Amino acid sequence: MRKLIAYINDKVLVKIASLQMVSIITRIIAGLLTSKAIAVMVGPFGLALIGNLRNFVAAFQTIATQGLYKGVVQYISVFKENAKSLTKTLSTAYYFGFISTIIVACFCYFASEWINAIIFPSYNDYGYIIKIFAIALPFYALNMFSFSIMNGFSKYKILIIINIIGQILSVSIALILIYQEKLKGALISVVIAESIIFLITLVGIINRRSMLPNIQVKAVSFKMYKKMSSYAVMALFPAVLLPLVTIAIRSYIIDNVGYKEAGFWEAITRLSKYYLMFVSSLISLYLLPRFSEIKTTKAFKKEVWHFYKTIVPFLTLGLVLIFLLKKYIILAVFTEEFLPVEDLFFWQLLGDFIKVLSIIIAYQFLAKKMFWHYVLTEAFLIVILYITSVYFVNLLGGVKGVVVAHFVSYAMYYGMILLIFSSSFFGLDNDNIEEL
Repeated sequence: MRKLIAYINDKVLVKIASLQMVSIITRIIAGLLTSKAIAVMVGPFGLALIGNLRNFVAAFQTIATQGLYKGVVQYISVFKENAKSLTKTLSTAYYFGFISTIIVACFCYFASEWINAIIFPSYNDYGYIIKIFAIALPFYALNMFSFSIMNGFSKYKILIIINIIGQILSVSIALILIYQEKLKGALISVVIAESIIFLITLVGIINRRSMLPNIQVKAVSFKMYKKMSSYAVMALFPAVLLPLVTIAIRSYIIDNVGYKEAGFWEAITRLSKYYLMFVSSLISLYLLPRFSEIKTTKAFKKEVWHFYKTIVPFLTLGLVLIFLLKKYIILAVFTEEFLPVEDLFFWQLLGDFIKVLSIIIAYQFLAKKMFWHYVLTEAFLIVILYITSVYFVNLLGGVKGVVVAHFVSYAMYYGMILLIFSSSFFGLDNDNIEEL
């Protein structure tokens, strides 16, 4: 425990305090406020439709930016003192990102009715919402590009300010739209929320305007693009496929169980996302750099077991408290109409517990760039999640089947992760962890 606390104090706490935690807290508060407003104004039916739209927006935002900007952060931090390489990095990311964003935006705009028929029932005519998303998409891409530059240069202070003001602005506009237009307002707020933050990010761009001359067409490098593509593919795969599969599952619930039940599932997944934000941020900030430093299987095994022994008891206590207070949490975040969500907590929490255990080990894929291990395990999880969801919805005759599938899927995923790293945990110690 002392080792973890010391490491956090020395290397992690500053980052959490300066960027991640502030961003997470403001995001959670904003999410809770909008969830409450949606619950009061539009109910479970609206929440189900909003869930489908949110998943679509998340997937196509990632497709538009190609997941490049994680690579931008990495390479800016490496090349910040090398003007030539820095220019290549910025130019390549900007122009490739710009081209793909315009292509995706045009597709969404002109195929809006077709997209509407897929993510919404055919009798809900929200094609204009997709067109609004298409118009807002380039501003989202510019916002992400600007964020990645400031992040790469470790401009945490300005990022904090942008995150706080941006979230306040987004939630304020969302609440006004929901109050004025109810479901339509909620849908519009989903597609413009991330783009609105660009208005605040302009301040950061002005502060870093000296970077603009470094963005040149002639400096675009296919070699640099290829280097960043490893980050892009690893970011694209789960960030695109998982939301699309979630849309498919929710649509299956709507068709076979009902809108209300689909809204209940969206409610429990929202709550899950909020409380897991803290855990996932700690894991990413602590484990990713630690796994990158580790060179032997013995050290890897020791680090995983140490993290388990330190974090799992607190995670267990937190999940138990959430289960015991589930009724009050539902009433605080939603309304009495959502009380049936109580029946979904047990399997959702159990699945989240296994999810955290598996992610702790799976971060090794990212730390050591184990590309195929990462892609294949994520593909397995996504496929099995859909199959089990359909199976258990039919078996149990209701939305409870989806949370049971959540647990079963992550249990199988965890088993696969343990199988891949079986030699590390259950075999003889190996001196070269990258052979895993």
